[in-house]
Amino acid sequence: MDHSSVKVALAQFNSLLGQKQHNLERMAAFCHQAAEQGAKLICFPELATTGYRGDLLATQLWDLSDDEGSETYRLFSALATQLDLTIVSGFAERGSYLGEVYNAVGVWNPGCEGVSGVYRKVHAFGIEKQWFSSGNSYPVFDTPFGKIGVMICYDMEFPEVARILTLNGAELLLVPSAWRIQDKDMWDINTACRALENGSHLLAVNRWGNEEDLHLFGGSKIVGPRGQVLSEASCDGETLLIGEVDFRVQAHTRLNIPYLRDRKPQSYEVLVQNSQVTGEL
Repeated sequence: MDHSSVKVALAQFNSLLGQKQHNLERMAAFCHQAAEQGAKLICFPELATTGYRGDLLATQLWDLSDDEGSETYRLFSALATQLDLTIVSGFAERGSYLGEVYNAVGVWNPGCEGVSGVYRKVHAFGIEKQWFSSGNSYPVFDTPFGKIGVMICYDMEFPEVARILTLNGAELLLVPSAWRIQDKDMWDINTACRALENGSHLLAVNRWGNEEDLHLFGGSKIVGPRGQVLSEASCDGETLLIGEVDFRVQAHTRLNIPYLRDRKPQSYEVLVQNSQVTGEL
């Protein structure tokens, strides 16, 4: 990795349900603002381009979905190169057959034509299962400043996800989310735990705003490799949270708290025998 530190931006904003063009215009403005402040990465929340609730969008979800060459891809690809900015954003990804949609996150790197990679949410929360197909892999993406791993919201509640990403070389964990106010206590616990367990900085960017009776509270945060909050957005509205990720601090933490080195994978057989364990627990 060439860079010892990188300035990052978390865009906590209220994407309007079903108003994709409006949302994209707001996101482009956030990208310009982040670049002006020297950020080399900006992360947007889960399903930032469309709004979150598939049950309210219903069949409109298909019309709002994106694939290679569509509006969202073209915009973010152009902005990434123009602003020298890696853009990470949630969006609704159109699948390979009619009616197939994924809750996805794309990574757009400067100097690259099109998207550099897409992660599809594996762990659907509640009624998401009714509208979205599930992913089944945990890719790690190259960026100009190192490798990143992405979890989407509920994915973060499964320790295995962050650990797989870390073991696959992720040097920074990102969590685009639409996390509800009822579970704010779990948000605070999970962000700290996933960072500490893996000795990794973690960028957790949460939606802010309401979709009918669902309140998404914001509270986006940059968490250090000991699980400590380095900077945090309020729960009162939109904000662009700017912070620094220092990879030297991360390296020192992993040496001083060697969770990764002290693992004993040969004793964890039960973790891969899930078909047997499920019935016993």
